[in-house]
Amino acid sequence: MSFWQIWGWGLAVVMIPLTLAWLWSVKITNASIVDICWGMCFVALTWWYFSQAQGDAQRRLIISSLVTIWGLRLSIYIGWRNWGKPEDYRYVEFRQRYGAERYWWFSFFQVFLLQGVLALLISLTLLGAQIGPKSWNWLDYLAIGVWLIGFGFEAIGDWQMARFKANPANKGHVMRSGLWRYTRHPNYFGDATVWWGYALFAIAAGSYWQIIGALLMTWLIIRISGVLLLERTMIKTKPQYADYIAKTSAFLPWFPKS
Repeated sequence: MSFWQIWGWGLAVVMIPLTLAWLWSVKITNASIVDICWGMCFVALTWWYFSQAQGDAQRRLIISSLVTIWGLRLSIYIGWRNWGKPEDYRYVEFRQRYGAERYWWFSFFQVFLLQGVLALLISLTLLGAQIGPKSWNWLDYLAIGVWLIGFGFEAIGDWQMARFKANPANKGHVMRSGLWRYTRHPNYFGDATVWWGYALFAIAAGSYWQIIGALLMTWLIIRISGVLLLERTMIKTKPQYADYIAKTSAFLPWFPKS
């Protein structure tokens, strides 16, 4: 199959599990479970691309394995973090705005289908890395290094925050230690960096415009669903956060101001 045929069939690959997740969300009245599916969308897509693309075999196997590690960790972490908790406030607001009697079907288009389409667009980078004509080269080693930095920031940042929240004495306080001392969002920085690792794999493979997927993911993380959205909430709920903003880098890690 051609690039566009492989990519087009990816929508079916990702929407089958998302549709099943939507049906379950209707049963339990909780659209938040879509967040657990996010990482696994890319795992499904990357292995679909692996099965169809004809690029360098070593690169295809390595990037598919890295995406699987990243996606599984993210989904397991979000599932553990949300276990036993009520529906996320974002979906509660949507349910109230559109009416509970019709949100059950509206959520399929607004939440689950939208996530599938976004995952498909972002995954252009993964397909570009697997279908590109160039053989394994030095850029692939750089890509692995960038991925490791990003994965470390994301995983360690999440672990440090989980430990912080588990201590009752920290309730109402702002996390300022560990990686959170150098950036207000080490997990989001790490996530974006992971995707630029994938972009380097694509460039190494000779696929250039496909890094638009990494650009889209970075934009979503910073401007839509990550940094900006979270900070609006934190400023409202934690008075100390203004001081944290004044002293700590927003995204790129840097030494804090005294």
